[in-house]
Amino acid sequence: MIISIQEVSYIGDYKINFQFSDGVERTVDFEEFLRKAKNPMTTKYLNKELFKSFTLDYGDIVWNNYELCFPVWDLHKGEI
Repeated sequence: MIISIQEVSYIGDYKINFQFSDGVERTVDFEEFLRKAKNPMTTKYLNKELFKSFTLDYGDIVWNNYELCFPVWDLHKGEI
């Protein structure tokens, strides 16, 4: 079964709620990932305005034309 993201909602801080094509709904907190990152291309998303600028593209959540993205299956499990 191929799972995709159907809807995304910004919750606040670095939290995003995901609704997946299989009916699963999960909120993922990206803060720890972003704070531990060493790459400036990633840490710049600690700026909440940049972080909130994600889009849903063909069932994936992406930032700035895939500058930052995550495997759908990891998000489905709530692990990043």
